[in-house]
Amino acid sequence: MDRFDAMQAFARVVETGSFTKAAETLHMSKTSVTQLVQQLEARLRVRLLNRTTRKVNVTADGAAYYERVIRLLADMDDAETSLSGASALPRGRLRVDVPSPLARMILVPALATFHARYPDIQIDMGVSDRIVDLIDEHVDCVVRGGEITDQSLIARHVGDLRLGVYAAPGYLERAGSPAHPRELEDTHHRIVGFLWARTGRALPYAMRRGGDIVKVHGRYTLAVDDGNAYLAAGLAGLGVLWLPDYMSRAYLESGELVPLFEDWQLDSMPLYLAYPPNRHVSAKLRVFIDWVVELMARHAPIATPSR
Repeated sequence: MDRFDAMQAFARVVETGSFTKAAETLHMSKTSVTQLVQQLEARLRVRLLNRTTRKVNVTADGAAYYERVIRLLADMDDAETSLSGASALPRGRLRVDVPSPLARMILVPALATFHARYPDIQIDMGVSDRIVDLIDEHVDCVVRGGEITDQSLIARHVGDLRLGVYAAPGYLERAGSPAHPRELEDTHHRIVGFLWARTGRALPYAMRRGGDIVKVHGRYTLAVDDGNAYLAAGLAGLGVLWLPDYMSRAYLESGELVPLFEDWQLDSMPLYLAYPPNRHVSAKLRVFIDWVVELMARHAPIATPSR
């Protein structure tokens, strides 16, 4: 038994939840993957996986072993990529999760430049605004707007999203143009609600002008938990939106959105990249983090010192 192949096969089964899928990603037969994991369990004298006809679950011993295996595999990758020559480029599979508008408007359009630099890095990108369990879901890092409340994660401040208030011309024709944020609490006005993953509910938006501070709750006919759907609802005239500059810019230029309350200020939303403290920061993760920092410096530069 090749111990490296066995550990790699075991790790891939844990990550995919399937011997068949693990075999496909490793370009091996399912029988070979099964035999490698069985030989590994025999050598360790412990059951690493519970198998049923429908799914594969990792045992408690297997989960602990997996965390050590992925660090060891990452160390081996780093040792190989530290050698001189073309083979020094980072390589391997990177699992990330990012907000849907950030993926659609900034990250995905720029990925060609990343892959031109690092052609051997394969990115599995989850696109969501949900809370991700980085350990259980075997995700290397997440990018999220707002403060990171999970104190167990290492969070790097990579940008600040400047916010503004907007509405579609059709909405303003029906409801009128509000002159003061408090008017959004009137019965004839509506906002588009955004359901934050951490609370499952829409939160008020704080706005300030001089010494006047207003928290707008507003009424909504639609609340969503996805950034792209939130933007689409505003463009459809379903209510007033609070958007970062990168999401509103093109629609302002086309006239599909109109800015409101331009003499009021909103706090910027910090953007963080977070990863588990016990997850080895491999070469491929380091270059991805550096690339995100470089990208956000152009699209949403940090306005305040990193927290």
